[in-house]
Amino acid sequence: MFKYFPTNYVWNLSVDLAIEMGARIGEIEEMCAPLKEAAKQPDKEGVQAFRDTWAKMADKLCELAEEDESKGRMLSAGEKYNRAASYLITCERLQANDSPGRLALYKRELSLFQKAIELGRENCERVEIPYEGTHLSALYVKAEGVSEPAPLLIQVNGLDSTKEMKYRVGLPGWLAKRGVSSLVVDQPGTGEAIRLQGLHARFDSEHWASAVVDWLEKRADVDRKRIGMEGVSLGGYFCPRAVANEPRLALGVCWGANHDWRDVQKRRLEKEGDFPVPHYWSHVQWVWGADNIEDFMAIAENVHLDGQVEKIKVPFLVTHGSKDSQIPLKWAERTYEQLINSPKRELKVFTEREGGVQHSSFDNSINAGHYIADWVAETFNARTA
Repeated sequence: MFKYFPTNYVWNLSVDLAIEMGARIGEIEEMCAPLKEAAKQPDKEGVQAFRDTWAKMADKLCELAEEDESKGRMLSAGEKYNRAASYLITCERLQANDSPGRLALYKRELSLFQKAIELGRENCERVEIPYEGTHLSALYVKAEGVSEPAPLLIQVNGLDSTKEMKYRVGLPGWLAKRGVSSLVVDQPGTGEAIRLQGLHARFDSEHWASAVVDWLEKRADVDRKRIGMEGVSLGGYFCPRAVANEPRLALGVCWGANHDWRDVQKRRLEKEGDFPVPHYWSHVQWVWGADNIEDFMAIAENVHLDGQVEKIKVPFLVTHGSKDSQIPLKWAERTYEQLINSPKRELKVFTEREGGVQHSSFDNSINAGHYIADWVAETFNARTA
């Protein structure tokens, strides 16, 4: 794990995620050098300083991108807008949910991301999936070199990630080269769903997963018999729960297991394990629609996979980092042990030999991501060579 701030795990996690999204090391240095003292400050003051320097870099990149556009250099402009969006993703994620200006920051990130996709002529389309009188937003990435209906992997967020972050880390592109399409979803409680639609997380993830599969089955370019799901971090709970209860899902992948999130919350109340974001307790109450900590803990009692994983009757891959600072390895082992009815189950623990040892491989995602992409392609009988 790259530790720019020796005493601040949450900020290091954010920096590492930015790097995985394509941050440039010179820009990382320019943004982080002024923050060494701020990293020691309480949440509110510290995260405001973090936001200021990272948003300033985004502003500079947008100015440079506009200069490129004025000269007709659209690919160069698109790359700069891409990094600007990623830096805004990074600093927005650290803000309290009621922080002044956070929503405007998020909307700007969405706009810059879309501009980067268009100018960069990327294989990525924003789509909207009907859901409970509103919609779930998602990014659709087509399999490359496939003329017939292609297999597809739905990819869902963790507690605090977004579809743009997951797209930029790279799994959709790695799958596309292997003949597998992707749908990266802001499910309830994440991304646009919570920020713009007010859709809170729910423990019965099959509820929204079924709506996503309904939408996919209507697309002529999707092989309806080969639709799977992957979930990262808390998605390591949402994904197995959905696969266990939505029979149309043909495989599942945990990128970081999360078998018993209720227990994780109890341990965090006892100050065990690292938090993923500042303002953690107000953040989880916002995500789950809880009025107070007691209400949240009652909701969390439902967020476990005991009695669920045993229902899974399709191939399933569980991955975990050997040095995960947030979720103990024992929960990956528990998920694997309970996959007794899966015809093809695998537990892959990433070690220092291949990298990706931290939570959901955020310290080095590429080898872990390629392992997942290969497993999915092989299981779907798609390309791996």
